[in-house]
Amino acid sequence: MASSSQAPDIGDKKRTSGDPHKSFYHQDLIVTPATGSELHAKPGPNESLKFGHTYSDHMAFADWNDAEGWSRPQITPLRDIKIHPGAKVLHYASELFEGMKAYRGVDNRIRLFRPEMNMARMRRTAHRAALPDFDAEELIKIICDQISLDQEWVPYSTTSSLYIRPTLIGTDPTLGVGFPVSAKLFVLTGPVGQYYATGFQPIRLLADAQYVRAFPGGVGAFKMGCNYAPTIWVGKEAAAKNCQQVLWLYGEQEEITEVGTMNIFVFWKNTEGEMELITPPLDKGVILPGVTRDSLLQLAREWGEFKVSEKSFSIHDIKKALDEGRVSVSNTPRFRS
Repeated sequence: MASSSQAPDIGDKKRTSGDPHKSFYHQDLIVTPATGSELHAKPGPNESLKFGHTYSDHMAFADWNDAEGWSRPQITPLRDIKIHPGAKVLHYASELFEGMKAYRGVDNRIRLFRPEMNMARMRRTAHRAALPDFDAEELIKIICDQISLDQEWVPYSTTSSLYIRPTLIGTDPTLGVGFPVSAKLFVLTGPVGQYYATGFQPIRLLADAQYVRAFPGGVGAFKMGCNYAPTIWVGKEAAAKNCQQVLWLYGEQEEITEVGTMNIFVFWKNTEGEMELITPPLDKGVILPGVTRDSLLQLAREWGEFKVSEKSFSIHDIKKALDEGRVSVSNTPRFRS
């Protein structure tokens, strides 16, 4: 019988630095490069990359338990994870993840885009999910080593990138809702193209107020897996109506919140006649604070060419603005409700 406080097998290699109850440490990293059959063929330069279907050769991980803290982090060949069928992640969605990218520039250098923001959000989500904390800078260093090992998986393309998926799950094999006493953090990577099959072409959105993605006091502002599973069926409904994604509405006023799994911006002439870039605010806790969202707001405010607002607006405001020709669009939008 497995014990809920059983420590993960981390071998007999001693740590060299830091308090394991606070974090794992890059200085303690153990690297086992893939060899032979563990090395896989990489996609060709003209090969279509479907999001989330191709993985690089290596993964990073560290285990945690409440008695010993974090194990030494490791980078190993990509492999299956052994997990007890009673693990909390499988029953109570004790889980969170992040999504970030590495890009190959025209100078052939590989860069991450604001990874510190992803790590800060991941730590906030871990706190909300009662999962263990860690040092963000240490994980970024480990991810950089992982990408360096798999650098040939970073596409030589301006339209593709290497997707990075850090994940943290509760693993203790005990039924019953409660604080996890063991956990695993792991990082997967893989080359990706455009998220939508339509590429950069305009998409159709389904707006239906009977479906709600998040609500105040919930966890809509955190990147937890439990926020995404309930949206899959609604996405299927959207597809049946020839829509690529869902425009999520909230409340009696049918306020716009997000599109699919993404933040939304609208560039329009507002009712005062001003050109304005507007996005829903974060104050209600129903919107994920996106890294791209924050970046666009910062850039637009630095430009100073138009008004930039974080405030609520409804589907009715959008319909009225469209009818009056006040919304800047690249194609004729069609709302299905």
